[in-house]
Amino acid sequence: MVRVLMPEFLMHMRNLLLVTLVAAACSEPMAPRAMQFEGTAADAAASMSDFTILANAAVTCTDGTIVGDIGTFQAVPTGSFTQTSCPLTGTAHIGDGAAVAAYEGFLATYAALTPVSSDACTMLTGTLAGVSLAPGTYCFDAAATLTGTLTLAGPSNGTWLFLIGTSGTGALTGTDFTVVMSGGAKPCNVTWWVAEAATMTTSNFIGTILAGAAITLTGGTYAGDAFSKADVTVTGTSVVGCDGAANGTPGHGPHAGCNQGVGNGPEACDPGNSNHRRPTNDEAGGTPGMPGRQGSK
Repeated sequence: MVRVLMPEFLMHMRNLLLVTLVAAACSEPMAPRAMQFEGTAADAAASMSDFTILANAAVTCTDGTIVGDIGTFQAVPTGSFTQTSCPLTGTAHIGDGAAVAAYEGFLATYAALTPVSSDACTMLTGTLAGVSLAPGTYCFDAAATLTGTLTLAGPSNGTWLFLIGTSGTGALTGTDFTVVMSGGAKPCNVTWWVAEAATMTTSNFIGTILAGAAITLTGGTYAGDAFSKADVTVTGTSVVGCDGAANGTPGHGPHAGCNQGVGNGPEACDPGNSNHRRPTNDEAGGTPGMPGRQGSK
């Protein structure tokens, strides 16, 4: 049976034996450095869990927003994060220890999910417009060119794994493509493994992409994490990583359900930059009826 991924159900991969991945260094300046990742699948998941975007060398964001940390495997000067009118609610890790560990974890996870002939999955074709899918594992033999609205219907512990390019080649392309969830399903229980590049244009996408080539997001929204063996480019897209997206109300965007203010208590959501990484959206130190951080003054 095909293995599943990200983030809660990646723990189901504990039964995998030691994962060892060695990538040889190339002479080209953009190629990943030689590396070796040793650890369990759970270790790989843990190393990735704090990141919304991971790229080999470059993350570029223009006229968009990113909630969560970003990282590159390459260090400065090859590795870079370029922001143009793109606020980041999180930290940029350019080739530091955390980013390198996370990226190696991503490569190990990508390798572990690479389709093999014994994998069982339901084969898909077409644009998926108007299709509703229960939890399970689904495959496209080659490229997937998607549009319209796909509904993922299942409980909060339901998981979906999409394998794009099971024959060895195939890109994921979405244009005016929307993913909606029902029945309590969670965005970060959805994984899209892609043999080659992933491109979303004016789409409202849900799920974590693990791409064998570049990830390009233009317009629309993206609820999930984006991990690429190449670069990640965001233009005019609102990106909310798994920590923020998982608590959204399906159909209302990743920040739905937030009731920011004094005295409301923890709400398990983050409306933006308020009390980042705190357990509540209340103004710290305040009391009901006394907004701000002035407490009872």
